[in-house]
Formats: sequence, C-alpha cells, structure tokens
Amino acid sequence: MAIVNDYEVVVAGVAAMLEPYAERVLVVELDAGMSVSQDVDVILYDTFGQVQGDGVDLEDLVHGGRAKVVIYSWNVQPELVDRSIAKGARGYVSKAFTAEEVVAAVESVHGGDVVRPGPPADTSADAGPWPGREHGLSAREAEVIALITQGLSNQEIADRSYLSINSVKTYVRTAYRKIDVTRRSQAVVWGMTHGFSPDRVRILDPTGQ
Repeated sequence: MAIVNDYEVVVAGVAAMLEPYAERVLVVELDAGMSVSQDVDVILYDTFGQVQGDGVDLEDLVHGGRAKVVIYSWNVQPELVDRSIAKGARGYVSKAFTAEEVVAAVESVHGGDVVRPGPPADTSADAGPWPGREHGLSAREAEVIALITQGLSNQEIADRSYLSINSVKTYVRTAYRKIDVTRRSQAVVWGMTHGFSPDRVRILDPTGQ
C-alpha cells in the first residue's frame, strides 16, 4: 500500500498509525506532492489540504498502475462519497475510524469490495498528527490554515473542503486566535514558517524492512 498527501507529517502519521497492523497491510511507499512510483495494490489518499470528491485525479494517483484508491477523509457527506465512488474510488474511509477499521476497509477493497464510511461518526477521534497540532490547532483549523497558505480564498476553501462559508470563517477566526495573527498575510507567513507549505518527498519502504 502507498499513502498519499501533500504533507509529509500527514503521510508519516498515517503510516505510524497503521504500523501495528503490518502483518495485514504493508505500507511500502509514502508520497507527499508526488505520484506513486510503484505498482501497489492500494493507495490510501488522505484529503488533508487536498482536492476532494470528483475533483480527485485518480488516474494521476494511480499513474498507470492497477492500484485501487481509498479516500481517507473527515468529509463523509453521502453526496461527496457517491461522487468519489462514481469517479472510480473503490473505498471511502472516515478519519473517525480506528486504525483497525481502516485496515479492515483496505483489506475489503483489496478483496474486491467497494467500501463506504457509513453514517457520520465522532470527528473528535485521534487520526494522527497534522501540521499545527502542536500549536493547538484542530484538524479542521489546520486544514484551513494549510489552504490559506496555498493562497486560496475563503470561498475556494469552502468549495474544496465541502464546508459552508460560515464554517470556514469560524475556523479562520478560531485558528487566527490560536496562532496569534489578525490578517491573512500574517497567516500565510505563519503557515510558511510552520510546516504548512506542501512538501515534495517520496519515501520508499518507510517501515525499513
């Protein structure tokens, strides 16, 4: 399996979460900002700071291989899940899932099933590290700061994250308070100096086996 996201801390965190289940799911590649280089069985695509729904370029992720794509996201609105599956994703997994539930979902997809997340669950669950967590930012607040750092407007963030514009404004306000900034330009500078710029790195055989 390969884990894909534009932030190294995110893919490394997901890999660490799955490491206890290495006898069931072997993570052989982590990619931040790069296409998967190996012909793996499954790609787990973490949506933190990423395009979602039918905007995901599955062909680019698979890069000519045979991998089945599983989306890993907080956003589990039925219409978003339906659009991802219709585009070709074989699984959609909630970040509220436990590590064992994620592994079971990946196994089911590998076995030929199409996996959906079920009804929305508790989104306060610990889904591994994300940029800014050590500064007190929630996963949602951190994602908004990541998208601000990428240069997106509030409306563009709402469109990409499938949040209402009012929700985005709330996350912006609470995030600004936590990182002690008052203007967007300050938030961009803070993000660029605190790990919120997308990475470009590939780690092969991250388990070291």
